[in-house]
Amino acid sequence: MTISVYQASVPRFVTILGNLSNILDKAQAHVDAKKLDASTLTTYRLFPDMLPFTKQVQIACDTAKGVVARLAGVEIPVYEDNEKTLAELKARIARTITFIQSVPPEQINGTEDKEIVIKRGDKETHYKGMQFLLGHALPNVYFHVTTAYNILRHNGIEIGKRDYLGNP
Repeated sequence: MTISVYQASVPRFVTILGNLSNILDKAQAHVDAKKLDASTLTTYRLFPDMLPFTKQVQIACDTAKGVVARLAGVEIPVYEDNEKTLAELKARIARTITFIQSVPPEQINGTEDKEIVIKRGDKETHYKGMQFLLGHALPNVYFHVTTAYNILRHNGIEIGKRDYLGNP
């Protein structure tokens, strides 16, 4: 049995981003119960040179929608990166899930060898589709979701491994 590019991407992103959204619910419940300022979570960094919580969620979403769009050959939706609240971050996750689920499997399957070029400034990195998905995008999404999880856990949000993994 082989796994398709679609199976290795869209359902995986939907699951991990959905789990992240559920974790944000628990964070909001904690903030509400303790009467805390949610910005202490959204702006929190694990270390001064690391990105804050909000950016972790934004990058996870951007990476998921970016790889799906590139593989499918469609335009990448642009989000403003202006979220300040947990509710706004949940809305971004929901928009991302809606977008990636809108791309049909037949637009993604068969893109294992598709040429993907990522430009950062004046530097280009060249990938093949499967290499980009498995070697860059999936690890990047999981890295940023894990970092977001760790920021919340560090700040006392009662979440655990089952929250991260969900019930796929």
